[in-house]
Order: sequence, then C-alpha cells, then structure tokens
Amino acid sequence: MTQNFTFTIIKPCAVKAGHIGEILADIQKSGFRIVAMKLTNMTRSEAETFYAIHREQLFFRELVNFMISGPIVVAILGKENAVADFRNIIGATDPAKASEGTIRKKYGQNLQRNAVHGSDSDENAAIEAAHFFSGFERYWND
Repeated sequence: MTQNFTFTIIKPCAVKAGHIGEILADIQKSGFRIVAMKLTNMTRSEAETFYAIHREQLFFRELVNFMISGPIVVAILGKENAVADFRNIIGATDPAKASEGTIRKKYGQNLQRNAVHGSDSDENAAIEAAHFFSGFERYWND
C-alpha cells in the first residue's frame, strides 16, 4: 500500500524567478494538500548530505553549489498515492522532455534548473521530509 504523503523542493531558480505561488497553485489544483512548508536555505553540509547518493557523480559539486545558491521552499504534500501522482504532475527531469502542462515543462530551464525536486519513492519521501522537518512539524496523517 502506498503512503499518503510525498516531499518536494521548489529549487532556487524557481524561487528567484518568482514562481513559488504558481507552482503551489498547480500542486493544489492537482488535489494535493500542503501539510508542512517552509522557506529556507540549505547549507553546504545539508546539501551534501541530502544529495549524498550522487556524491560519486561528476555533477555532484555543481548540484550542491546550485542548491545552496539561494532560498528554497520545502514542503510535505498529502494525497492518496502521493509519490506517483506528484511525479506525474512534475514531469520528466529534463524540462525539454517533460509533457506539456507539467511543472517542469512550465517552469524548468534545463536538467539541473528544473524548478522542483520530487521524491522518487515512499521510503525516500520519509527520509527527505525528515531531513527538513522535525517530528513535531510533520503531520501528514489524514
């Protein structure tokens, strides 16, 4: 059975471009509840920990530098089948390959500056949410 929450980051490029409100509106129009949300900045250490799975990749340092380049919005989103449904509304990682109407197609610039991060599994959604929200802040039960 799938869980009823997922995790997202509105990336620095989308925050800087002024797309926070539009992206949140698209998320809510797709039936998601915003369960927890905050505007924050990642430290280098936080970004390196969050993206540790990519540590051996050539793009790791550039990714970390990008994610600490400005404020981000982190959020826990509630909906039945949340992870899969959110992956559908954000679209392909590369905005050029994303379907029309998806968040990445509308607000993304390129493979790295693709507007949003979305968890890729129920397990990662829980891990990623816990990275930014304490247990006290996380209320995703219906």
